[in-house]
Amino acid sequence: MFKKVKPYIGEYAGYTKMAAVLMSAGIVANILPYFFLYQLLKPLIAGDKPDFVYIFVRVIGIVVCEIIFSVLYIRGLELSHISAYNTLKNLRVSLQGKLEAMPLGNIQELGNGRIKKIFNDDIDQIELLLAHAIPEGIANLLIPLLVLIVMFICDFRLGLLSLIPLIAGILAMGMMIKAGFAKMNDYYMAAADMNNTIIEYVNGMEVVKVFNKDGESYKKYKSDVERYRDFTIDWYKICWPWMASYSSLIPCICMFILPVGALMVLNSTIPLDKLVLILCMSFAIGPSLLKALNFAGKIPQLDYKITELEKLLDHPPLKTGDKEFNTDNRDVSFENVHFAYDDTEVLHGVSADLKQGTVTALVGESGSGKSTLAKLLVHYYDIPEGRITLGGYDITDLTLESLNNEVAYVAQEQFLFNTSIYENILIGKPGASREEVYEAADRAQCTEFIERLPNGFDTDAGDGGKMLSGGERQRIALARAILKDAPVIVLDEATAFMDPENEEKMNDAIAEIIKDKTVLIIAHRLKTIQNADKILVMREGECIAADTHENLIKDCPEYRKLWDATVSADAWKIGGAAC
Repeated sequence: MFKKVKPYIGEYAGYTKMAAVLMSAGIVANILPYFFLYQLLKPLIAGDKPDFVYIFVRVIGIVVCEIIFSVLYIRGLELSHISAYNTLKNLRVSLQGKLEAMPLGNIQELGNGRIKKIFNDDIDQIELLLAHAIPEGIANLLIPLLVLIVMFICDFRLGLLSLIPLIAGILAMGMMIKAGFAKMNDYYMAAADMNNTIIEYVNGMEVVKVFNKDGESYKKYKSDVERYRDFTIDWYKICWPWMASYSSLIPCICMFILPVGALMVLNSTIPLDKLVLILCMSFAIGPSLLKALNFAGKIPQLDYKITELEKLLDHPPLKTGDKEFNTDNRDVSFENVHFAYDDTEVLHGVSADLKQGTVTALVGESGSGKSTLAKLLVHYYDIPEGRITLGGYDITDLTLESLNNEVAYVAQEQFLFNTSIYENILIGKPGASREEVYEAADRAQCTEFIERLPNGFDTDAGDGGKMLSGGERQRIALARAILKDAPVIVLDEATAFMDPENEEKMNDAIAEIIKDKTVLIIAHRLKTIQNADKILVMREGECIAADTHENLIKDCPEYRKLWDATVSADAWKIGGAAC
C-alpha cells in the first residue's frame, strides 16, 4: 500500500513510525480515564462510601492521563508533519527532475495551469495522508484492538457480542470504499477538467469581454462546474447509505452489550462491576475505530495520487548524449526530418542545409511547420525519424548544455522573470560584467526605453514581464542573445511586436549580431528576409523550394504568392489613408 511513498520518504520513515508510536501511547493515556471512571463507580455499585483520597487520586489520574495524551499526541503530530513536509519536498524535487528531463515542447503542452496544479495543489493534498492518515490511522486502529483483547479477558461472551456491530460497520465501510474507488478516476478527471476550464475562463477574460463572448464562455464554464457537482453528488449518493450504516453501528457497541449484559447480571452469570467495566471500555472503541476507518478510506489514495502525478510527467526524457561540442564547424543539417504532434505528422521528411556564416530564412503559410522546424534545432523535441546535425554532431549525441552554448533562440513570445531588467538580460551570460550588459542592451535598442523606467536597469520587469510591452520584451530577449554571443542563432518572428518606428532599428541590430553566424530566421514579413543567403519555402510540412529571393520569385509560385501578399499588406489602407 505504501510502496509509492517509500522512495520519497527516505530517512524520515523513522519519524512517521515514531509519530505512530507516540500517538498510540497518547491514545492509551486517553483510554485509561475510563478505567479510573470504573474505579469511581465500583464502590458506589457495592454500596460503599469511598474516602476523599480515593476519589482525589482517581480524578488526578484522569487529569494526568489527559495531559499525557495531549503532550504525546502533539509531539506525534509534530514528527509526522516533519516527515510529511520533507517527503513532499522530495516528491517535488523528484518531479522537478522528471520535468527538467522532458522535452521543452512537452512541458509547454502541459501548460502553466496544469503544472502549477501538480506542484502545488495535488502535492499539498498528499500532506493530509502523510501527516495524519498514516500515523493517526495506525494509532487509532491499534487501541481498539487492545481494548477488545481486554474485554475478551473480562468476559469472552460480551467480547464476542461487541464484535457484531464492529464487523457490520467494517463491512459497510468496505462497501463504501469499493464504491468510491470504482469512480475515483472519473472523479479526478472531472475535477481536472473543471480546474482547466476555470483557468482558461479567467485567462481568457479579456478576449471574452472584447468580443462579447460572455455567454458562450460562461456556458462551458457552467457546464464543467455543474458536471463536477453532479458527479460528486451521484458519488456521494452511492456512499451515503454505507456511511450512515458504519457511522451509526460502530459507536453503539454499548447498545448491544447493555441488554444482554443486564440479563447476565440478573441471572448472576456476570458481576455488575465487570459489566460496568466492559461498558466503560466499549466507549473507548467507537471514536478511535471510526477515526481509523475514516483514515483507512484515504490511505489507498496515497498510492493513487502519487501514481497519477508520476504518470502525468511520465514522458520519455529528452535524448541527450555525453559529447561536448569540439569543432569550429557550425554547419547545420536537417536530414529527412519527420515530426508529429500526438498522432498528426506535421513534418514529412524535411531536408535542408544551413552553411556556417550564412542566413537561411524559413517562409510559408501558418501551419506549414516553420516554427516546429526551428524548435527542433534547439532540441525542443526528439524526432522519431531522421536527424539534425550541428558541426557534424547529431544534436542528440551532445550534452544539452553543450548544445545550448552553441545556439541562441529568440522566440516570438519571450518570458521575463519578476526581477530587474539587468538580471533578465544577464541570463544570456551569467558571468558578464555590467558594462557588457549595458552594451548588449544598447545594441538591442533597449537603452532608450530602459532609461525612461523609474529605476532604469534596476526596475523590476514584473510577473512574466508585464511591466513592459510586447516589443520591449522582445528587445530584452534579443539583448540576452547578443550577450550570449552564440555561433548559431535562431530567430522566430523576432520583430513580430515591433512598431514601424522601431522595426528598422531592430533590423539593424539583428543585422549586426548575425555577422559571421549561422542563422535560421522565420518571418512573415518577407521584405525583412529578401536578402537572406537562402530561403526555404515550407508548405504543409514539406520543404518545396530552397533558393535566393530573386530565383524564387521567378521559379516558385508558392513563394511568389507569399511575396504578393506581403506587398499587398504593405499597401493596405483604411478610408483612403495609408496606415
